[in-house]
Amino acid sequence: MKPVYFNHDGGVDDLVSVLLLTQMETVHLLGISVIPADSYLEPAVSATEKIVNVFGKEPVEVAASTSRGVNPFPSEWRLHPYYVDALPVLNETDDQPSLVVDEPAHKHMIRKIHEASEPVTLVFTGPLTDLARALDRDPTIEDKIERLYWMGGTFKEKGNVQEPHHDSTAEWNAFWDPVSTDRVWKSSLDILLVSLESTDELPLTNARRKEWAKLRNHEKIDFLGQCYASVPPLVFSETNSTYYLWDVFTAAMAGKPSFATEKEVTCIVHTEGASQGRIEKSPTARSVHYVDSVDADAFFRYMIELLK
Repeated sequence: MKPVYFNHDGGVDDLVSVLLLTQMETVHLLGISVIPADSYLEPAVSATEKIVNVFGKEPVEVAASTSRGVNPFPSEWRLHPYYVDALPVLNETDDQPSLVVDEPAHKHMIRKIHEASEPVTLVFTGPLTDLARALDRDPTIEDKIERLYWMGGTFKEKGNVQEPHHDSTAEWNAFWDPVSTDRVWKSSLDILLVSLESTDELPLTNARRKEWAKLRNHEKIDFLGQCYASVPPLVFSETNSTYYLWDVFTAAMAGKPSFATEKEVTCIVHTEGASQGRIEKSPTARSVHYVDSVDADAFFRYMIELLK
């Protein structure tokens, strides 16, 4: 099994990703940490712990981040983990074991990477701040990381950041802490981006919701549907709140990379000014890979079979 460490930022799709990773036969989940970017920390950590306890095949340590970003996510987005944490299926018993460790996320990640007997795959579905802090604290972990799968960035002309004094070219995970994004770019890590455009074939549609509803006799699929019920179905116009399965697909890639093809690109991270957080192609810059195309049917089949 592939050793995987997961760092997420507490949104609905992040919490669904926790569920998926705990079900994968090909993944040994070393640890999970939560950063309060697209969430408030306490409900996101609590929901993560409950998901592992209720649905996980084995206990997994959960660490809370002490990192804070430069550009906060909209507060209305950050409320979602409260809904998930309150779902009845996660609260049927009061005697769940404690999985939360008294160790900040970046230090927890360093320890878990060193404890692993083989190189570790990192899955990040939020900002890269904890990874940047870990690299600064212990640069030797670079040699023990197989690959970083990151949901972040975009090469579109417009990203999903619509904030005052910004030119809308960035994606939120990069924009939350542009300097930390750039710090990871300055490392030697093998990076695969699941950028905004990578999941254009994976929108959250009403048809998809109905498909899951018909399978709600399976407890984990019912949980999936309940989680996404908190996300509004914006079917007539696309806004920066329109949902695609960005994070869930990134998590699935750790278990089954064959869903996608990838391309190599050289790019830089803008850290200041109206374009901060923008990841821009540049011929003389650092090389990364990004997901270029997706087998959507295969991905959705895999997700459903996993949760059955």
